[in-house]
Amino acid sequence: MAGDLRTVVIVDYQNVHLTGHGLFPSTRHLPRHETLVHPLMFAQRLLQVRNSRQRDGMPAAVLGRVEVFRGQPSPEHDADAYARNLAQKSHWEQDPRVSVTLRPLKYEYQRDATGRHATDINGRRLLSGAPREKGVDVMCALAAVRAARDAATDLVILASSDSDLAPALDEVRRMACAKVETFCWYDVTTQVGYQLHPTDRTRPLWNTRMNEADFRSCVDPKSYL
Repeated sequence: MAGDLRTVVIVDYQNVHLTGHGLFPSTRHLPRHETLVHPLMFAQRLLQVRNSRQRDGMPAAVLGRVEVFRGQPSPEHDADAYARNLAQKSHWEQDPRVSVTLRPLKYEYQRDATGRHATDINGRRLLSGAPREKGVDVMCALAAVRAARDAATDLVILASSDSDLAPALDEVRRMACAKVETFCWYDVTTQVGYQLHPTDRTRPLWNTRMNEADFRSCVDPKSYL
């Protein structure tokens, strides 16, 4: 339809998944792997909710592509999670509108009295704490700017509540090439949500709030165990 907004959804995957998982009563006590968000289902639901809240006559957002950025476990330290991660990427990318970019997780290691890496009896380095994502927010920020510069894009939606991404919102808005919007999960009962804001809050951006039913509708039904 003429006037529709060709839309790119940038997904900070762990942020979107874990924020929703922990916010809603029906999911927060479930194992995390049971609430994996399917990127295409998420993007489609997001645009459906967004469009339903626009005033009559406003252009609708139409999905062009979904760009997902996610940490990848180490095959050395967690071979099962590594295999599941690749299987999920392969399954999600069966739809050509979806691309998944994986970045290795950051691992910290124990050290012995000499300052060297401590190892087990098989010579494998011993971990210190849980792995962390490193650089995924930067990748999301760069993707948002690239999408906004693309003449084929009218709207960029940055799906994350990570405040480190506020400068990306500022830059896309400064460029004035494509519109930029945000999203957040929102618990209507507790009135709690985690919204990403631009640095200048006197010029607010459109934010699409999605509730518990929306989150449940985006859960990937496929088992990767």
